[in-house]
Amino acid sequence: MDAAALWQRYQDWLYYHPELGMYLDVSRMGFDDGFVDRLTPALTQAFQSMAALEAGAIANPDEQRMVGHYWLRNADLAPTPALKQDIDQTLADITTFTHQVHSGAVRPPSASRFTHILSIGIGGSALGPQFVSEALTPADAPLQITFIDNSDPAGIDRILAKLGDHLSTTLVLVVSKSGGTPETRNGMVEVQHAYQQQGLVFARHAVAITGDGSSLDQQAKTEGWITTFPMHDWVGGRTSQLSAVGLVSASLLGIDIQAMVQGAKIMDEATRIPQLKQNPAALLALSWYYAGNGKGEKDMVVLPYKDSLLLFSRYLQQLVMESLGKEKDLDGNTVYQGLAVYGNKGSTDQHAYVQQLREGVPNFFATLIEVLEDRTGPSIAIDNGATTGDFLSGFLQGTRAALYGNQRDSITLTIPAVTPRLVGALIALYDRAVGLYGFMINVNAYHQPGVEAGKKAAATVLDLQTKAVAAVQAAGQALSLTELAHKIQAPDQVESLYLILRHLDANGRSIKLIGNPAQPATLSVEARVEVR
Repeated sequence: MDAAALWQRYQDWLYYHPELGMYLDVSRMGFDDGFVDRLTPALTQAFQSMAALEAGAIANPDEQRMVGHYWLRNADLAPTPALKQDIDQTLADITTFTHQVHSGAVRPPSASRFTHILSIGIGGSALGPQFVSEALTPADAPLQITFIDNSDPAGIDRILAKLGDHLSTTLVLVVSKSGGTPETRNGMVEVQHAYQQQGLVFARHAVAITGDGSSLDQQAKTEGWITTFPMHDWVGGRTSQLSAVGLVSASLLGIDIQAMVQGAKIMDEATRIPQLKQNPAALLALSWYYAGNGKGEKDMVVLPYKDSLLLFSRYLQQLVMESLGKEKDLDGNTVYQGLAVYGNKGSTDQHAYVQQLREGVPNFFATLIEVLEDRTGPSIAIDNGATTGDFLSGFLQGTRAALYGNQRDSITLTIPAVTPRLVGALIALYDRAVGLYGFMINVNAYHQPGVEAGKKAAATVLDLQTKAVAAVQAAGQALSLTELAHKIQAPDQVESLYLILRHLDANGRSIKLIGNPAQPATLSVEARVEVR
């Protein structure tokens, strides 16, 4: 396509939202009018399905749950007055609590103010808050935030070591809908122990964000934690950033959460328009479908050209991949759907993997995210009147041109600045694009059976560990792996048993492996004698 035709295509397919100042350019995706015509019926059906979803249709049939995170952005859309009141009240409660913490009305026992936040969660209970805190926390934030988002003991130790003496002025947010999520509970127990070691009362520092009546909710109320905030069963973890899950920490950091919610509401309204060129989420969904042939055959590479948006690709990984990665479609057919997401920041990507993107395996399409505002205040000239921001803009345009020049598809999303309102709009835009695309490929984007399968498998391993340790300690002598497996009635799980015992032995716990590590089948195991 020559320059004039390409310029015309850019104008034909450019989306602009005047209230948000947001641009979406899909002109460098290679679809033609015939493709759009063929996909129009599926897109029309997706619009209708999204409307039904927002009206309260059961979208998660195996759990009989509605999908209501859209109501968080506009409580007037909630299907019942009680739900509307709950949403409004939670926002009011978050604001009140924030004022109490900032003023010192809610404070730690030994100081006049909380100075730090430690947020404990996993998946959607961590990725959204991490992204937002990285993107929007002001330089003069009233508190500093740290996250425990894994069950890694060494990682937990590093975080607690960094907090050090600040633990006594740290507010702990424990975020878990059920209260039974192992990673979150593990982190909480570790942190409780750290408080005990310093002679501090954990409950006087703790806030629960959880489901009403959950085990965590009951624990918080029994132990007298500072307060609790709700997690509703109609809000999935990966779409929970604009609920208490994300808004409590954001508000405490001094981020304007009302502006975030308002930005998401504005984007929701724009993405309800049932016309392709007037709906940015539909333009994204159509582009994703085109790039991967409706089967996720190409990955989505997300390249934000702004340091503060670095974690956006990680946030999108869960939102997109957990929503769309499905074995079965809505009709029960085996389809193996999905859309892989990865990313880095520009212009770091110039020195990382753009070489492969331009000349390597063409198994991707790129999403370039541009921020027009360079910084608050003027910039100095670096070279021939060009600023660092000019260079960054040039790198983005250069990447876009280099990709197109070698028949690699790309989307460019442009926002005027990284503000609470625009971050809220970004969250809503991709949330709704995922919803539309899910309906277009006929999968349920609102459940995650694969995640539950992984949790069940982990529980099985821990149960096997308990039985193995008990059997070794009761034996009073060394056992081969095969003997041990038969003793605990798990003869077909020798490999898993070996991996469990190797981990215990490496940490000096309960048992000891004897023999040549290079020949696992020859190893024997005995109880470890504790030296006192």
